[in-house]
Amino acid sequence: MIRISESAQKHFRELLKNQEDGTNIRVFVVNPGRADAECGVSYCPPDSVETDDTILPFSGFDAVVDEQSAPFLEDAEIDFVEQDLGSQLTLKAPNAKAKKVADDAPLIERVEYVIQAQINPQLAAHGGNVVITEITDDGMAILQFGGGCNGCSMVDMTLKEGIEKQLLEEFPNELNGVKDVTEHLRGEHSYY
Repeated sequence: MIRISESAQKHFRELLKNQEDGTNIRVFVVNPGRADAECGVSYCPPDSVETDDTILPFSGFDAVVDEQSAPFLEDAEIDFVEQDLGSQLTLKAPNAKAKKVADDAPLIERVEYVIQAQINPQLAAHGGNVVITEITDDGMAILQFGGGCNGCSMVDMTLKEGIEKQLLEEFPNELNGVKDVTEHLRGEHSYY
């Protein structure tokens, strides 16, 4: 479920030396499955472990994961890097913003996953997002933009050069293109 590098394990062991005996780490996701999902790591005192938590044993400590966060932490990686200017703990959780779907799931679910996990985080930098409304019989993904993308003068480029290109690479024999059905209204919310 979660991979913790040797350097991160060493870092956690050092931190836990100063805590109450039996304290471990808790890895969690706030707002899992949403564009605003955030991952975190905290101390987990012995009395805060729930019966439905998943316990992942590591050398010298356990990582505790709550039931709600678990599917969103699939394939997560925690690393600790020390450099001249300081150190940094990183937690990469590719499924935090969208629950991973099976390879044989319906096409619309797999496309929705790519949109939530890969495309919307990029659009969120400009206050935008996109949702898939349907996939037509001729393989067109019908999309609707929201937030800063609605009315943005760059939306056509984002659609064709960004989203369509990425989705066609991801689903080469299943999708033939994308179409925007948004009624674009330029306003203060528009990014450009």
